[in-house]
Amino acid sequence: MKRARHAVAALVSLGLLLPVAPASAADPADPVDRAAPDAVSADARDPWEGFNRKIFAFNDFLSLHLLEPVGRGWKWLAPAVVRDSISRVFVNVRTPVVMVNDLLQGKPREAGIDLARLLLNTSVGLGGLMDPAGACGLGAHDEDFGQTLGVWGVPSGPYLMLPILGPSSVRDASGRVVDTAATAYGYFVPLFASVAIRAGEIVNEFSGSAEDIAAEREAAFDWYAAVRNAYVSHREKLVRDEAGATATGRGEAEEEELYLPEEELEE
Repeated sequence: MKRARHAVAALVSLGLLLPVAPASAADPADPVDRAAPDAVSADARDPWEGFNRKIFAFNDFLSLHLLEPVGRGWKWLAPAVVRDSISRVFVNVRTPVVMVNDLLQGKPREAGIDLARLLLNTSVGLGGLMDPAGACGLGAHDEDFGQTLGVWGVPSGPYLMLPILGPSSVRDASGRVVDTAATAYGYFVPLFASVAIRAGEIVNEFSGSAEDIAAEREAAFDWYAAVRNAYVSHREKLVRDEAGATATGRGEAEEEELYLPEEELEE
């Protein structure tokens, strides 16, 4: 089941149909429900399902014919140690935004831990290529402004499938805009470079989950519903800070990863 969760989480974190991210482990007791594809629709959290399914079909086509093949190629080309180091760099780069959301959610202790991680991994860890902070017991956190709005009591609103960006909600889409604006490197590099960096991150993430995603797609009764239900459940757990849904897998133990939506690792 860990393999299955990693596939959906990969989707969520990547933000593409996808897992991220940054990434946290899904609850082992809450597997993707392939037998009840209408679980979310039943409570009216997906009033735009017709539109969402069309966007999902486009995203899934992109994943199936571009991202997954390229991800497999990158996995063949680059050793696991290289791919893991690249993932850690992206986690490190996002840490300042995570710290701000820690504080906005009233979590000064977590913000202090993330600050220590940033300083230690940026210096001793060579910009995040290594994770000495994790080795010292300083686990990473997975906070974003969408979660912050949820902690403040803002309802998630309808489920929303975004082109390229993947599963979201009205609240999370708004939070994504704020987090993107707060990402420092975006102000210092050209737009095309930012796009290239993000594309590289997505391909690197897909390299570890392409096979699992394909297996889950094949096994799902309704792939759209499986991704949607996993995403909604995962985001609710993040807002509530439930066990197994707060630590970014790459920062703590590489075995904890955001299961995505469309959101466990093989042991």
